Amino acid sequence: MQKTIKSTPVLKRTLGSFHLWGIAVGLVISGEYFGWSYGWAQAGTLGFMVTALVIAAMYCAFIFSFTELTTSIPHAGGPFAYAYRAFGPTGGFIAGFATLVEFVFAPPAIAMAIGAYLNVQFPTIDPKWVAVGAYLVFMTLNILGVSIAATFELLVTLLAIFELLVFMGVVAPGFEISNFTHGGWAGSDTFTSGAFSGMFAAIPFAIWFFLAIEGASMAAEEAKDPQRTIPKAFIGGILTLTVLALGVMLFAGGVGDWSKLANINDPLPQAMKMIVGSNSGWLHMLVWLGLFGLIASFHGIIMGYSRQIFALARAGYLPKRLATVNARFQTPHLGIIAGGVVGIAAIFSDQLIVIGGQPLTANIVTMSVFGAIVMYIISMAALFKLRRSEPRLIRPFRAPLYPFAPALALVLALVCLGAMIYYNTLLFLIFAAMMLLAYAWFRLTHQARSDAAADPQLRGLRPAPVKSVK
Repeated sequence: MQKTIKSTPVLKRTLGSFHLWGIAVGLVISGEYFGWSYGWAQAGTLGFMVTALVIAAMYCAFIFSFTELTTSIPHAGGPFAYAYRAFGPTGGFIAGFATLVEFVFAPPAIAMAIGAYLNVQFPTIDPKWVAVGAYLVFMTLNILGVSIAATFELLVTLLAIFELLVFMGVVAPGFEISNFTHGGWAGSDTFTSGAFSGMFAAIPFAIWFFLAIEGASMAAEEAKDPQRTIPKAFIGGILTLTVLALGVMLFAGGVGDWSKLANINDPLPQAMKMIVGSNSGWLHMLVWLGLFGLIASFHGIIMGYSRQIFALARAGYLPKRLATVNARFQTPHLGIIAGGVVGIAAIFSDQLIVIGGQPLTANIVTMSVFGAIVMYIISMAALFKLRRSEPRLIRPFRAPLYPFAPALALVLALVCLGAMIYYNTLLFLIFAAMMLLAYAWFRLTHQARSDAAADPQLRGLRPAPVKSVK
């Protein structure tokens, strides 16, 4: 009797360099609009600038190194696939869990920000229902096809970048460096050792500038010629984001009293208001078009989490049905819906679950950062391991300054993790408890991984066992 060979679900290759660049930048760009200014409250403008530059260096080193992995193993699972290839099923579990936490937990916070934003314009609208509506609209858009979703992502990303450039241009005439530097070291005009604690506490807000750029790797199975298009997208993306992050931070802090912008969710409109007043057309344009930054990240992260769910289900880590690909649109529609169900549940639990005196959505941003940092650490470890274990692996793009660049990314990620644990101990314990529960599931479902279709990108060069012939 002939043995049936299991087929592996596949995604359609339609994306070029420009689309991938739009995904990489769009995933992150909401971080240039809100969230980062809380770092000023911790470290001041100058202290936070130092922290942001260190984090930018970490991300640049990480992305240049991560690109080697993505082009060598262009897999929808992204970090999950690299860790599996390097460390086996348990390594894949750690990276897959961390990536899921990062990408499934971030969208509810962004959706709530979209709802709060529209509530300011239309006070009768309930922000929670706006957030749910955003999920329904952008899940549907993602289901309709990756080409449509990526084209939309590129459009809103370009609009968001344009708006950031408009902001910098409009406030530039009122910029004074003395405004930016006044009290810039955690409230002091001069640097003291006491500024260090604020700089370490500000790390999550600096990470928010770049969080999730690596999600573009999960579109690798849908990229045309990934060995060529992915490096262009990643390198162009990290350079774009670094310039924009430094630009908005510098110009916003130089227009007046930056302390008034340090604990609010809309620092850019408030900074512009100091220059043009509250009735300017420029201000209204910024407020409305600023929504595109939130939409770009929200839409892009839905694309990212769905591919991670798809890849994990295909490999037997999640229920097999979640790896189903829609016959008409060739998209992982059940993975898109599953992540949306978790996000909508988080939205309606916002005021019911309070941790450390903060509502749920305020905490899941930090939880998302925990997932990201753990994923960065295991990804860099995988790079070092694969260089040793698979020297013959085809590497269309090799990490520059190896081993120094990936070592820098790894060391800085470990420092960030230590700082995050110190300042967010309770959330880290919750993160660790979730990982232990997920690991129990991983151990109980080993048969599902044995039954999954063989995936050569996960197995790599490991030879199959040879049966002896009697």
